[in-house]
Parts: sequence; structure tokens; C-alpha cells
Amino acid sequence: MKNIYLIALIVAIAVTGMTGCGNKKDKGGDMKSELQAFIQKYEDTIRPIMKEYTTAMWNSEISGSEEDYAKVEELGIKYTKIFTNKEDFALLKKIKDAGGVKDSLLDRELTVLFNAYQRNQVDEKKLEEIIGMETKIAKKMNTYRATTEKGDSLTDNEVEEILSTSTDNKKLEETWKAHKKVGQVVSADIIALVKKRNEVAKDLGYKNYHEMSLRLSEQDPAEIEKLFNELDDLTRDGFAKLKGQIDSFLSKRYNVPIAELKPWHFQGRFFQEAPKIYTLDLDKYYKDKDLVKLTTDYYASLGMDVKDIVDRSDLFEKKGKNQHAFCIDMDNEGDVRILCNVKPNYKWMNTMLHEFGHGVYDKYISRDLPFALRDPAHTFTTEAIAMMFGRLASNAQWMQDMLGVSNEEKAKIKDEAFKYTRLEQLVFSRWSQVMYRFEKGLYENPDQDLNKLWWDLVEKYQLMKKPEGRNEPDWASKIHIATSPCYYHNYHLGELLASQLNHYIVVNILKQDDINGASYYNNKEVGKYLMEKVFAPGSKYTWNEMIKRATGEELTAKYYAEQFVEGL
Repeated sequence: MKNIYLIALIVAIAVTGMTGCGNKKDKGGDMKSELQAFIQKYEDTIRPIMKEYTTAMWNSEISGSEEDYAKVEELGIKYTKIFTNKEDFALLKKIKDAGGVKDSLLDRELTVLFNAYQRNQVDEKKLEEIIGMETKIAKKMNTYRATTEKGDSLTDNEVEEILSTSTDNKKLEETWKAHKKVGQVVSADIIALVKKRNEVAKDLGYKNYHEMSLRLSEQDPAEIEKLFNELDDLTRDGFAKLKGQIDSFLSKRYNVPIAELKPWHFQGRFFQEAPKIYTLDLDKYYKDKDLVKLTTDYYASLGMDVKDIVDRSDLFEKKGKNQHAFCIDMDNEGDVRILCNVKPNYKWMNTMLHEFGHGVYDKYISRDLPFALRDPAHTFTTEAIAMMFGRLASNAQWMQDMLGVSNEEKAKIKDEAFKYTRLEQLVFSRWSQVMYRFEKGLYENPDQDLNKLWWDLVEKYQLMKKPEGRNEPDWASKIHIATSPCYYHNYHLGELLASQLNHYIVVNILKQDDINGASYYNNKEVGKYLMEKVFAPGSKYTWNEMIKRATGEELTAKYYAEQFVEGL
């Protein structure tokens, strides 16, 4: 995922203002010149502060130390205050209300700046409180370790390993419940934070923070709801069929009746990833492999050099470090970094390809663009690239190209590898429904029974039953809800775009028929297409305009359905 923690603290990482430059021109001044002067001062102000802040954030994620987190909070307040300036916003609003400017690039800057400023035109004290609350929760979650009844401390990697490999029902239950206890630690803090975020949104004229977040990221809430309803209809039957296969397999694996399967039997903390129900063991292909070298070599084959990103990154486990993964562009000037906790297995190969997908997107955004437009067209467009590349970890052709599997081995694993990918996609699709609808409900009414809301959604969309008598804040154990609010639905939009881009590449560049068989390996034309049509424009265009320019049509779900649902 991209900028997982930063998204919460920096509302618009490359978009801020500067104090006191909103009334420098008289009323009869030229709007274009006035805006240009504003932007110049904005850039001069934001660049050094941005780098200082992101550096502090990066250090805190690596160390987990009290001192580093305190610095993040301090600098987060300093950073945010820059673009709470009321005079600056008044100037932007005046220009926008007057019809903006005729120059399309400058007008796009105006839109991006206006959206970022608008969400911060609230009481500075509330924003300070929000930053403090976010920092407190992030520290608790990043440094939490599940503890067993014997007192053993488990990292998230160790929790995942036990849940995915053990067949001891008692151990599975104990491990799953131990991890979920982090929800008890942070749930009250998260609810308080949600209410504070809602206060800010209502101050700005929105119903709640969820609605505000979507609209200020140029998404219509009604359109997103419609899309998720359509995707629900599209995936419901296919998932139910695969869920039956999953249940049958797990029932035999753990020697329990299907009706008695519990969440800890689904080989993960949230059932967001596919259980290993097929005979193909993808992990064995990555055992003892150098995942960093594989990632570096693959992107190089597309004409994308990531060695500089690797050198600045932190890719392996250490005490106190954030246990998850993210990519961050530190300065919009090329200092792109990635945090991972790499182990030689399929999950982390997928994650490395995913995060470096974010990395190449950030790196190859044109530096000729204005500073404020050096971001992806949308958060989900960078997720699309990350997901398109992440999928390759289970692609038989890619495994041959990069791992050297024989033709015989490739033929043997191709169909099953795709079955695994399809299973992953449909499992994730239903999990995305839970996350999107829970967050929507959370911000609509944070005082409702959130434990019930969570499990009602899990049962409806994932077809997984709540443990009898359980009434714990299991929802709060998902870090995204606290640190990346109203973001998760973009992952699924990203999956749709990943399928759309893959279809375009396979049909128009590779001239192939097999939609699911391409690895893009060693094809500089594919790399050139992505760098020129998707990466370089940054946020020069709205996301749908960029997608139409790159693929010939606006975002659609038909290629996702073609790839993963049809034929089931």
C-alpha cells in the first residue's frame, strides 16, 4: 500500500499553502498572476517542511521510538497549520468562484490546491487534536505484539505463519484471539478519532468525514456506492461457489464440520487473502530466493531502474519497526522509499512487486510538472499499478521468466496458479465490500453497535460466521481503519483498473490472446507505455481523463469480470 500512515496525517502530501499571501493583490489584479504568485510562495514554503516531516515519519516507522513519534506529532501540527490559513483559502476561493483561469494546467493546480485547503478550513485546535490522536493510535498499533497464554510475544508475520500452517485448532484459536486483542487496546481511541473527524467534516458543510473524503478526492459517493453494488452482484455467485470449495477443504484440513468452521480456520487474520486450498504451494518457489534481486531485475527488464529506491528503503524485520508495508515519496523530487518486512515466500514476493509498483509510479512522474501535480492521478491509480505487478507473483509465465521454472513445470502450474489468483481476487473483492461498507457505516453513526455491524457485514459478504458469544471490537484490529481513513475502497477500484490496463497491454502492445498469461518481462514497450501514459502525467488530468487517454475508455468493471468471474 502507498503512504499508509502518511495518508492519515498529511491530508494532501504535496498540496499546502503559505502564511499570509492571500491579500497581496488589489481587487483589480490579474487572477492568473495572482495565482502564480501564490503558487510560487507555496512551493518555497512547503518543500523544506515537507521533507522534514516525512523524514520524521519515516524514522518513527523504522524505530517505533517515543522520541520519533513525538517529533512526528510536532511536525505534523506545524505542517498542517501551513494550509489552514484562512486568507490563503479565501484567495483560492475568490479565483475559483471567478471562473478560475484559462490556462488548463494552472487551473488544474487551482483545483488540487482548493480541495486540499477546503478540508483544513476548521478550528486549528481540532486539527491538532486529530494529529495527536492519530499519532497515539499508530504508535499503539505499530508496536503491539500479540501475546499467547504462555506469554510468548508474536509479530504479525509470526501470527500469519501460525494461522496459515498450523493444524492445531486450539493453537489457531489462541493465536487469532491474541492478535485481535489489539482491537481492545485502540477501539475507544478510534471511535473518539472518528467523532473528531466528523466534527471537522460537518464544520466544512459535509454530512460526515466519509462523504468529505470521497468528494475532496474527486469521487462522487453515489457513484462509488453504485459501483460497489454492481460489483457485489457481479461477484456474489462466483464467490459463493468458491467459498463452498474453501469450506470443504478447511473442514477436512482441521477435522471439523463445515458448520463449525471459525474465523481462525481461514488461514489469516481477516480472510482478506485466499486460503491455500489447491495443491500448488506457491511458497516453495520463493524459498531461499532473493526477493530484492528478483524485484530489481524484473523492473529493470521493463526499463525501470529501482536500485536507487532499494538503497533508500528498509526492507527487513527489526525490533520496533512497523510490521506492514508502504511506499512513500518523501519530497516529490525523487526520494522514493519503501518499507517492508521481507520473508522468502509468496506473500512477500507479491508485496515487493506491489510496493515497487508504487515506487516506479512515483519515481517516473514528470518533474516538469508543477510541484502540486507531482502525485498520481488518484490514490487508486497508483494502487492499480501496484496490484497489476503484485499479481505476477502467481503468474506462471512470470515464474518461468524470473525463477527459471521449466516448460514442464510451467505447464503443470499454469492453470492452478490462475485458479489461485482468481480465488485471491474474489476473496479480496468480498473483503473490500466489508471494509468499504463498515467505514461508511462507522462515520454515518459511530455510536451504533460497531461490533455487530462488523460481523453482520463479514457474515453477509464473506460468508464467515462470528464465533458464538463473541462481542469484541475485532474491527479495530485492522490498522487501515485508524490510520488510512476512507481509503480502502480504492484498493478495489485499483483492481478494476489493473485488469483494464492489463487488457490494453496484452491486446494492443503484446498482441496476445491470453489475457491471464502475460508477464510483460523484458518488454521495454510496456515500460514505455506505462511511464509515458500513466506515470508521467501525474495528476495533470483527473483520474478518469487519464484512464481514457491511456486505455481509450473510462474506468469499467468489464475487464475485471472478464478476467476473474467469467467461466466459473
